[in-house]
Amino acid sequence: MAAKKTKQNKTKVESTPNLLVVNMRGLVNTRTPVRETLQQLRLLKRFNATIVPDTEIFRGMLDSAKEHLAWSELDAATAENLLTKRAESSNGNKVEASVLKGTGFSSFAELAAALASGKASLSQELGFRQFFRLSPPRGGFNRSIRRQFGEGGILGPNRELAKLVNKMI
Repeated sequence: MAAKKTKQNKTKVESTPNLLVVNMRGLVNTRTPVRETLQQLRLLKRFNATIVPDTEIFRGMLDSAKEHLAWSELDAATAENLLTKRAESSNGNKVEASVLKGTGFSSFAELAAALASGKASLSQELGFRQFFRLSPPRGGFNRSIRRQFGEGGILGPNRELAKLVNKMI
């Protein structure tokens, strides 16, 4: 998140939108720098997803591992769907709505809106795991999983990732 100095020397944190990132391929036969990037993103298995801030650092990480990842801007509906159906607590149990009371959010919809706008992140303070385990998409892939989105595949920056993730939940 970018910090901005105000007149009173207080640092104000500006929120940037978050990105939804999904590992579409496994770690077998990957190059070492790509494997390390995937480990830093906590995307160690195929069909794992995470939410990261849209900053230059994370964009560089995504570009370095673009032959394994698909990403797009996170919308509130997809975030709410992920949270209600696939969120896990730090000990591996399914997250219930009652857990949110201690976090400052009253519902999954409120947390999803904050995640989509970049005002919140999945962190240890919230008690969530920082990744989501997804299943293969129902109905299969309509595009190649080995090509970039611009070449007729699903990898890289993907405008249609939200539809695909909803099929994977």
